[in-house]
Amino acid sequence: MQPRNMSMSGVVDLAAVKAAGEAKVKAEQARAETARQGGPAAVPPSSLVIDVDEAGFESDVLQRSAEVPVVIDFWAEWCEPCKQLGPLLERLAREYNGRFVLAKVDVDANQMLMQQFGIQGIPAVFAVVAGQALPLFQGAAPESQIRETLDQLIQVGEERFGLTGIAVDQDEAGPEAAQAPEVPAGPYDALLEAAAQALDANDFAGAVQAYKNVLSDEPANSEAKLGLAQAELLARVQQMDPQQVRKDAAGDPGDVDAQIAAADLDLVGGHVEDAFGRLVETVRRNFGDDRDRVRVRLLELFEVIGPEDPRVGAARTALARVLF
Repeated sequence: MQPRNMSMSGVVDLAAVKAAGEAKVKAEQARAETARQGGPAAVPPSSLVIDVDEAGFESDVLQRSAEVPVVIDFWAEWCEPCKQLGPLLERLAREYNGRFVLAKVDVDANQMLMQQFGIQGIPAVFAVVAGQALPLFQGAAPESQIRETLDQLIQVGEERFGLTGIAVDQDEAGPEAAQAPEVPAGPYDALLEAAAQALDANDFAGAVQAYKNVLSDEPANSEAKLGLAQAELLARVQQMDPQQVRKDAAGDPGDVDAQIAAADLDLVGGHVEDAFGRLVETVRRNFGDDRDRVRVRLLELFEVIGPEDPRVGAARTALARVLF
């Protein structure tokens, strides 16, 4: 996980190296100035989670990132996965106690920031470290995976830029915060957590069964639907020989099974548009049961990405054109 510049181009060049070096110098200068003034003041726990807009982005995110890594949660009110991820990130920000700050950006109200970061779908999580932006992950993810990503981010901040976090004044939380009642667990929390742990352990069959257990009682559970689609995809890909699958798909565009398998590999590899485009084209080429098999797989892959992702919307439109 390497910090990149604001362009998010992913191209490693001398300009990016120079920018990283300049950011490190600025971070060191900021810490030196803070030390000269008597050291950093402790901040209240409420400062660990902040709402950020375009007007305050430079001071709230860029300048603050010279002291501590800033994690940015791009979200929207209409986004159901955002409502699951947001509270988790907020809880982790308080738990990590100043090792990072969480900045929440409402994409509907801050379209320019969304464009600057190249956001294609939400929830999307980025970080800024010493003025340098880097992508963390997109979409829902198990808590264990998010913790691992945050630990890597903190390590990068410490090793490359000397960022050791900010002091938090726990007295500012007040007695009512210390004695806040725990939120009762939902009826399926244990099953969902077991499924996430199975995914982390590559026990895809166990994860599939756990998610199906939830959906048998609550078919509309969005977290279980997403988890099931992910677990089934990973289980399929685990059994594949990637080189052979791609060779078969390239050698015979009319081989429905080969195209379906290649689309699974495309998606797991992050080539979302390629996966969708491949299956839409395969639907166009076929009729009857073969066409329906491909259509069903495409709908399953839509579940993996999430219905709110604009790439899903574009693929649905393309699918409708070839079907009707």
